[in-house]
Amino acid sequence: MTQRFTFALQATDGAARTGVIHTPRGEIRTPAFMPVGTAATVKAMMPESVRETGADILLGNTYHLMLRPGAERVARMGGLHQFMNWQRPILTDSGGFQVMSLADLRKLTEKGVTFRSHIDGSKHELTPERSMEIQKLLGSDIVMCFDECPALPADEARVAASMQLSMRWAARSKEAFGDRPGHALFGIMQGGVTKDLREESAKALTDIGFDGYAIGGLAVGEGQEAMFSVLDYAPGFLPQDKPRYLMGVGKPDDIVGAVKRGVDMMDCVLPSRSGRTGQGWTRRGQVNLRNARHADDPRPLDAECGCPACQNYSRAYLHHVVKAQEIIGSMLLTWHNLRYYQDLMAGMRAAIGAGRFAMWEAEFHARRAEGDIAPL
Repeated sequence: MTQRFTFALQATDGAARTGVIHTPRGEIRTPAFMPVGTAATVKAMMPESVRETGADILLGNTYHLMLRPGAERVARMGGLHQFMNWQRPILTDSGGFQVMSLADLRKLTEKGVTFRSHIDGSKHELTPERSMEIQKLLGSDIVMCFDECPALPADEARVAASMQLSMRWAARSKEAFGDRPGHALFGIMQGGVTKDLREESAKALTDIGFDGYAIGGLAVGEGQEAMFSVLDYAPGFLPQDKPRYLMGVGKPDDIVGAVKRGVDMMDCVLPSRSGRTGQGWTRRGQVNLRNARHADDPRPLDAECGCPACQNYSRAYLHHVVKAQEIIGSMLLTWHNLRYYQDLMAGMRAAIGAGRFAMWEAEFHARRAEGDIAPL
């Protein structure tokens, strides 16, 4: 691939932005929500179905793919795009967040992290250099630098030391990544909820120079209010002409609040995970299809949604297949949730482009405040 990765900002409305990321495998419209395909699949979905929801890009997981089936095996199969039959852009995380969650199974040093697999207990080492190698073998379009992310709350000295280690790893990631036309490397800002540390991290990253910048270390236990307080200033520390990615977020109101504050990209397992547990996200908020009040309801889950679950099936049917633990229940609700999230992003893109984001946001919150439709 010889085409370069570029970002074109098309419109702003307050701090909110809309634009297009150009990659050799297709355009990514921003603000963008990336469905999570942890193990080379978005659970309960076919790749073609994911695309039909409106997704421009998927996220793959370095940690899980390196353990099973193995990055080298994926490379032998033609790379992750061919392996999972998704020919559009893929972003892969670095593995750092998953390793963080293995606190009892890992050892952290300046070089990197050694850990034991949660699958079979086998020992592995993940360093900035190895993370870059794995993501190259996978063939991902957007590569994340290797970082360390402490869970919050944590004392400021621990957060500062972690951030500074991540910045040293970011420099090593950039060197190991090299020059790969058509592929992008994103740096990851850390610093917890401390403004000075966030600013120090952003300066270190911009001095190194990346194709895009992520805001990491949020949605890890600090709560929405604290997250928004960081997002009130953190995006402004990053270059205006590069995409900004908020990692691991989130619920619909988290996403709207992040876009309002200048974020361009997000990912979260929530829409697919909720779909497997009988939860539907709608314009009126979250709906639990397990509840008995849906058992005789012939109406759709969301009358304004164009997904198969809403177009072809009643709430009564969705309630039945969820209660019966039929696989189609997970399929239909996951499809619906992903479609809702993509409709949410499309609505924000249009509103920002038209200069009416504040009005759109007010309508979004008003609909959610009304609550779900009353039972018949």
